[in-house]
This record gives sequence, structure tokens and C-alpha cells, in this order.
Amino acid sequence: MSRIGRRKLTIPTGVTVEMNGDTATVKGPKGTLDLKIDPLVKVVIEDNTLTTDVVKDIKRANVVVGTMNALLKNMIVGVSEGYTKNLEIIGVGYRFNVQGNKISINAGFSHPMERTCPEGISVTLVNANEISLTGIDKQKVSEFAAKIREIRSPEPYKGKGIRYKGEHIRRKEGKKAAK
Repeated sequence: MSRIGRRKLTIPTGVTVEMNGDTATVKGPKGTLDLKIDPLVKVVIEDNTLTTDVVKDIKRANVVVGTMNALLKNMIVGVSEGYTKNLEIIGVGYRFNVQGNKISINAGFSHPMERTCPEGISVTLVNANEISLTGIDKQKVSEFAAKIREIRSPEPYKGKGIRYKGEHIRRKEGKKAAK
């Protein structure tokens, strides 16, 4: 079994984890998340610790137990602290605009690209070149940030495009290097 699968998760104060059949429910100050647990994995909740273990010692169970442990950890962190992804846009005339739960992106196209935030994700305009996506579900926040980033991925020559805050884009020299 993997080290991640054997990891003991501490449940912070204010967060409750309940098992209802094959569904784990995590409730915290920021909200509630549910996860269907694989039948090859058992979840044990004692005091303020949560552990995962395999039901049968087969290869698939050893693979899934680490995934279930990581997903439960993400849920606990999500309902207690939440997740944030920051995106920045670089380029002349490139900018973000937020109206309610809609994001309008000017990224060099003939028209602004519009995206609607999924339920459970809030967007904040830091400035015209930076937005912040927050939510309790790590997968939803990361997936929505990736969908926004793919509108205009950063290109390696001038570095223009949408990138994660602090992301390093490897730059190329261009045609002058051919000599």
C-alpha cells in the first residue's frame, strides 16, 4: 500500500466527517462536500483522525486507497480553508472584466470571450490584469482556472497570454538565433 494511502488525516476543529454507507460527507464552516468511496477502501474515523485502508489486498485496491485518501484530504482542507487560484493576463490591450458571476476576457480576439462561473466558485477582480477564483472544491476551481487559461495560453516568444500567478513561461529566442 502507498504512503499516501497510509497517511493519517487530522480533522480540524469545526469540521465533521461522516460516513453514510459508501458516501463520505465533510461539513465545515465554508460548506459541505460529498464523495462516493470505492468499495475496495474502508474509511476509519477515530477521535480527530481519519485513516483509509484496503478491504482486499489486490492491486486495484492498493491503487485506489491513495486516491481516496488524497480526495478526502482535499475535501477537509476545502471546507475549512478553501482553495484559491490566481490568473494574470499579459499583453497589450489584454484584460479581465467581471460582472456578477460572468468573466469577460479581452485577449486579442475580435470579440471578448465570456465565461460563466460554475456554482460554488466566486471570482474577484484584483485589477484589470488579474483575477482570483475561490471555492471549496479543489477540482472545480482548478478545472475552471484551466478552462480560462486555455482561451489564450501563454506563448513562448513574447510571453503573451493568460497564465497562473507566478507561473514561469520558458521563453524562446526566435528567428535571430538561426544565424
